[in-house]
Amino acid sequence: MSEYDNHQNQAGHSVSDDQIRRALEVIHDARSANSLRQEASHYLESIKSDEEAPYYGYKLGADKSQAAIVGHYGLSLLEHAVRHRWADYSAEQSAMVRGWEVDLAQNATESDPFFLRTKIATIWVEIAKRSWALDWMDMDECLVRLWEGSLASKELVLTILETLSEDVFGNEDATAGLRGTDLNRACVDIFTPMSVLLEHYPSRETSVNVRYGEEGWLSRMADLLHWCNMQDSGGQAEKACAAKVLITLRSVISWVIPKSISTTNLGAVDVLYHLYNHPRFSGEEFRALVSPMYMHDTVELLQRLYQWSCVDASNIDEEKYLLSKKLSELIYNLGRLLEERPDLAPIDSGLDNFLRLLLNVAKNNSLQVSITALHVWVKILSSEELASSTPVASFVGELLEVCSQRVIKYEALPDDSPNPSIIFLNEDLDTMPERHAFLGNYMRFCKTIVERIVQQQPADALYHILSQAEQVITHLYDGEPAFSVPTYSKASVPFLKLDAQCSVVEAGLKGSSRWLAGQAGGAVSHEQEVVLQNLKVWCERILGLNFEDPLVKERVMQLAVGFTTGPLKKDTVFVSSIFEYILNVQFLDNPSFPAYSEAVKDLQGFCIHELQRLAMKFADYLITNFDDIERKVDQVIQNAPHDEHLRSRYYSILFIITHRAASVDSGPRQARLEAFLQPLVAQWQNDQLTNSLGSFSNFCELLGCGGISQYISQRALHAIPDWSMHPLDDEGKELQARMQHALERLPLRATKAFLSVSVEKLEQRSPPFELACRLWEKDIPLILPNLLRSISQAHAFHDPKSWKDLPPEMSGIVRRILTDRFWQVGISTGSRDEFYARVGDTKNTVEGLASSVRATVRAVRETGYKLLCYMSLLGEHFYGYKELPGPLSQALFTDAYALSTHQMAVMVETIRPVIENCPVASRSHFLAPILAALFEELDRKASVEWEKIEHGTREEAAGRVGLDEEMRDESILRQMTYSSVILVVALLDPHRPNPPGPETTNGAIPNGLAHVEHGNVRSFILGTPEILKPLILFCTHAIRMRDTRSCSLITRVLRSLVPEFETIGPIDTEVREFISTEVLKACITSLHDSYFVDLQKDLAQLIASIIIIYVPRTDTPKQILLSLPSMAPEKIDRAIQKLYKAHENPRQQRAIVLDLLESLRGVSISEQGRIAKPDPKKVRSAIHERYMTVDVQVDGKEKEPSPDLGGVADMFGQP
Repeated sequence: MSEYDNHQNQAGHSVSDDQIRRALEVIHDARSANSLRQEASHYLESIKSDEEAPYYGYKLGADKSQAAIVGHYGLSLLEHAVRHRWADYSAEQSAMVRGWEVDLAQNATESDPFFLRTKIATIWVEIAKRSWALDWMDMDECLVRLWEGSLASKELVLTILETLSEDVFGNEDATAGLRGTDLNRACVDIFTPMSVLLEHYPSRETSVNVRYGEEGWLSRMADLLHWCNMQDSGGQAEKACAAKVLITLRSVISWVIPKSISTTNLGAVDVLYHLYNHPRFSGEEFRALVSPMYMHDTVELLQRLYQWSCVDASNIDEEKYLLSKKLSELIYNLGRLLEERPDLAPIDSGLDNFLRLLLNVAKNNSLQVSITALHVWVKILSSEELASSTPVASFVGELLEVCSQRVIKYEALPDDSPNPSIIFLNEDLDTMPERHAFLGNYMRFCKTIVERIVQQQPADALYHILSQAEQVITHLYDGEPAFSVPTYSKASVPFLKLDAQCSVVEAGLKGSSRWLAGQAGGAVSHEQEVVLQNLKVWCERILGLNFEDPLVKERVMQLAVGFTTGPLKKDTVFVSSIFEYILNVQFLDNPSFPAYSEAVKDLQGFCIHELQRLAMKFADYLITNFDDIERKVDQVIQNAPHDEHLRSRYYSILFIITHRAASVDSGPRQARLEAFLQPLVAQWQNDQLTNSLGSFSNFCELLGCGGISQYISQRALHAIPDWSMHPLDDEGKELQARMQHALERLPLRATKAFLSVSVEKLEQRSPPFELACRLWEKDIPLILPNLLRSISQAHAFHDPKSWKDLPPEMSGIVRRILTDRFWQVGISTGSRDEFYARVGDTKNTVEGLASSVRATVRAVRETGYKLLCYMSLLGEHFYGYKELPGPLSQALFTDAYALSTHQMAVMVETIRPVIENCPVASRSHFLAPILAALFEELDRKASVEWEKIEHGTREEAAGRVGLDEEMRDESILRQMTYSSVILVVALLDPHRPNPPGPETTNGAIPNGLAHVEHGNVRSFILGTPEILKPLILFCTHAIRMRDTRSCSLITRVLRSLVPEFETIGPIDTEVREFISTEVLKACITSLHDSYFVDLQKDLAQLIASIIIIYVPRTDTPKQILLSLPSMAPEKIDRAIQKLYKAHENPRQQRAIVLDLLESLRGVSISEQGRIAKPDPKKVRSAIHERYMTVDVQVDGKEKEPSPDLGGVADMFGQP
């Protein structure tokens, strides 16, 4: 028996201070034995259950002769009692505990350790959340009395006020949420000056008075801040107190009445930012608070402060740099308010200085400082009232110059570049995903500003842009090495310079198009003629230059196409000349230099793509020169190497023109188009192809890799650790060549070329679409059988069981061969170009052979998916085949389990249109088997892969899997999970319209089908058990998958489903019981998991919905809750009754659930103290966070230690 047990037995319920002190010393002494430390911990923990624990805590906390750790432990006893036993206390006991807490606060001094004072403040707030404005009516008076003491007492009050504000308004605090709006009203009461309160709420309830004095806490804090700033000594205590005032003000500024701020004369950049971040101001509030910020003296002060805060990239002063960022955010909010209420702002007087400040911030070398100003300029230039005003017009020249200089690919510059903006980027952004998102938004703002300026001043702005671009383009290699094929690089400085200028010109073209659209309807003005002629002459002059770099040539042609699809789209001669220019481009390949050769191939692919685009858009222009175009296409094909895919893409250009030109007679047109398709269809019907797709071995021969198993075995490739270092022998090179040749002979890619151009970018019921339906309706049933066989065999290729020629011990090599290599932002090492360079370097190695195998199979698989998508655009001509769903489902899903996570994600994304395009009339026979099989496979794949991630049982193909590979695998799994969840969200969207079909023109369901197809696709799924069951099972498992985005979406989906099964019916009862059991268990389990701590409110809301809606129908949710440890029936009943009363208050519902399950909730790692709190200098505001996580639209509107319970099974009373 230990000394702790002896003491307890002898003393009964008495607790010895000395015993506690010694127990704490044992715990904190690194030399203590683990068993003794556990014994001491158990003793200290046991005291918490003593009824006298809060008194012991008060005594220890108040005794300043004790060591700080003893005092902290005592306060922890008091806090534990408040948090967990407050509801059991009588009124007298509650008042006694409050009195102890007030006494502790009154006796706190500056000499007390900071963590003790913080703990006292925390206990105060915990008591306030439970009893303030109920039976603790003089709390405000207690705070004021405390405020009248020393600076340390004032800081304690400020900590209490800040914490109370955060818990009531900021955090999803369960205890505060249980009080509903009572605490909100009480906080507003005590913070607001009485005069403002009476003005805003003249008829407010006054029977319950919680405030003390007329001033309110905003006035008191403002007075204290003023006093601190006026002290001549400027000591550390005064500075710390002023900083604490500002922190507290920042916490409350978002919810206080704005008028109360103007009466208290508050200042400081941080507070001003939060003040002007307020979403709405009334006219009076705007004039009192906002308008003065645009006045000359105020702007001058901001300008001087901003200039002082600017730092040099070579010597970054962190404090000043942080101030620069905060100032830029403040200026953003002032600019935003100016754009929102220009009628209340002094546009004609004093605004010039503010715009000058805004321009100076935009020029800052730090893109993070600059971006907020650019965002404001976008808003201003998009405002009808402001864009045309005299002050704004005077700055557009400088602004255009700034944006033109900033439109460069910063991500292409090396990290060690001396460019100041790169140095700041390295300082501000830690991950590649953040950098890509941020730079994407920065470029978008720059281009939009150029676009808006050109729209406002087309002639002058375009002259400046085009002159500057021509100067750069004609001197690309000045100061740079001459172009050289052997040293070719895609990221050359000349290309980056050209790309930047082309981007600026393209933005200008968009602006000119908007300007022309605004002039439409009247006669063409002289200014329009001049602008269009200048654009045409400039483009022709640039195309007359000779460019050796394939990438430069590609970028120039991309720009030229922008002229044809933009302002010069009505100039038929110009459009035809650009089409002819691209068709005549020479492709001078040099295979000896892979980088250059790859760029030439990219150029050729780009040219064909652009020719197809132009053919689709300008078929009526081009049909007049069809014979010349056809001759030129024949000539290009004859001169090109024997590449069937290339030939089919060129012929597709002729197909497009014939198909889409309105002037061609229908009879000859259809016959000519069918002539393009007949050879393809004949290939699909070829008996040899059918035989080759009939077995796995024949399929391998078809792909040219029939001897791959023998090659692997004979050379023992499984024993080679690094394939990229092992050269390929002649037989291996022959295998590679055979696969490439075999792929070209298959009709897959040629069919894709013609089918895609037949249906893409066509409106249903347009003449070209109707013609496409007539062309393909008789060919689809001839193509589908072998198409489905090819997809099925491509999936089987991934299953080691299919490789019967491989010895069993080598079956793991199949996964290694077929695991795709790809570059992933933020995870892969090096840049994208470096990755592709490494892939190219391994072409003649064993890794290159494996790459050829996987590329061949991938081409078959993914081209098959795309063909199904294009067929789905033909509506009933595809879905109308009653026998299709079975074979299609079998082809897609029978061997889908063998696909990698990445390949499964690709399949889900690619075949999603096949599901979403299904017409109403075909749902019952088509969607049911497809969706049922899909969700069964997704559930199986996702569950297995997440299990591997969670338990670290990932199979290792060769050696130990590195950290980067683990990160990549988990990232890919998150992508697959998210893709699957997004599909669920789309299918169950109650507002999703039906796809147009033969029976409807707008997605509405005809009366004759309404009773059969159950409305939209959500209703159909909910009424089809075959789909519903695997879908809900997947959703249930997704609650436990460790991807916060997916889990959050799934909880919302399930919340929307809960009311659907409230009624009585066989399906309703079965689903209701499943949700009440399995879904509820999954929610509670995730709530118990600290990983899901950020999703606790989503999970709690779903739990609340299940209880509120289902408990009146079934006792199952109560039984599940009763199976949890320490869950008394009366506690559950009280919570349920509270939920019924709070049925219209979601926040209160969440708070009730979180309070009920308090002992089960997981705690975040940071809350457990395992990691330090983030560096305040690295914490970003909501504005900057938005720039790094989402694409901000150009108009400024945004696209929004847990206890050990013995395992999950024990939580539900299972053995």
